[in-house]
Amino acid sequence: MRDDDYRGLGWAHGALTVQRLGAMLAPVTFLLPDGRQVSPMHVAPWTNKPESEALPGILRKLRGEWPCVPFGYSVPAEGWPESWARVMGPPAPDEEVHGHSSNHDWTWRASESGSLSLALAYPEASPVERVERTIRPDPSAPAIDIEFSIIVRRACCLPIGLHPVFRLPFETGAATLELGDFDEGRTYPHDVEPDASLFARNKTFFELISVPARAGDTIDASRLPLTAATEELLQIEGSDGIAALVDHEDGYRVQLSWQKEHFPSLLLWYSNRGRKAAPWNGRHVAIGIEPICSPFGLGPATALADNPIAQSGIATALEFSPEKPFVTRYRIEASAL
Repeated sequence: MRDDDYRGLGWAHGALTVQRLGAMLAPVTFLLPDGRQVSPMHVAPWTNKPESEALPGILRKLRGEWPCVPFGYSVPAEGWPESWARVMGPPAPDEEVHGHSSNHDWTWRASESGSLSLALAYPEASPVERVERTIRPDPSAPAIDIEFSIIVRRACCLPIGLHPVFRLPFETGAATLELGDFDEGRTYPHDVEPDASLFARNKTFFELISVPARAGDTIDASRLPLTAATEELLQIEGSDGIAALVDHEDGYRVQLSWQKEHFPSLLLWYSNRGRKAAPWNGRHVAIGIEPICSPFGLGPATALADNPIAQSGIATALEFSPEKPFVTRYRIEASAL
């Protein structure tokens, strides 16, 4: 480990740490107005174990929140519904899970007092020249404002996403996921993880409390952690750009807000003891609340194709121009119940 692999900030309402690998934000401690300290961001249980050094970049120190450019990764089309299988392309030779930004060490940049800023240059063959991000605690609140920029070498179209992952309480159902109104939800069209499925394949729903289940009934997907050992994805369309996780066990609410014009979908990653292989080992419990412009994170080839989500009028990739850097802003904030 290098001396500059991590940097931290403290302010009147909390403290945070950012690591160079993936520019991941965590741990974060918020000081609530009633004096309690809460830490809502997830840190994977294998972090800092010697065996983690052999893992791919994104998994090595998996934690908290980070940006993904491009978002997703390609999977084999075998067994998928025909509407999906016909548009699912193979991975590019240089494809990395959730993009170059998720797997490499960023470089610290000069930043204003009370903020941390990083940048990452992309390989010369990539249409992306570099990405930048600035993390700035709100001096007047238990909240963090984040600005993320993408600068491209040439015009291109890419799926992108933000990847906040939140810690869950130990007791089943002791947290509630709040999405507000949304137009439609979609279940994953295949299995996210073999032998760890919970939701019916390729179905739509309109309330998170009533998601079609593989067994034929419905499941309340808003109460977490789930009872079943599962690894699942749900994609939410038409949300208002705000989502929250209420931890009834520790008595706080953490809210994520984002620019919905940049991220028209929200991907929910239910990692609920479903992955048995190392380093997961059936012990990973967290919820990813991920604003995206992507089709279930299925990789650039599928995102750029005429996939079923794009056919419905929901963008699954964004256009970028070298004349105008892309800039988006989002916020994570905590409050007491």
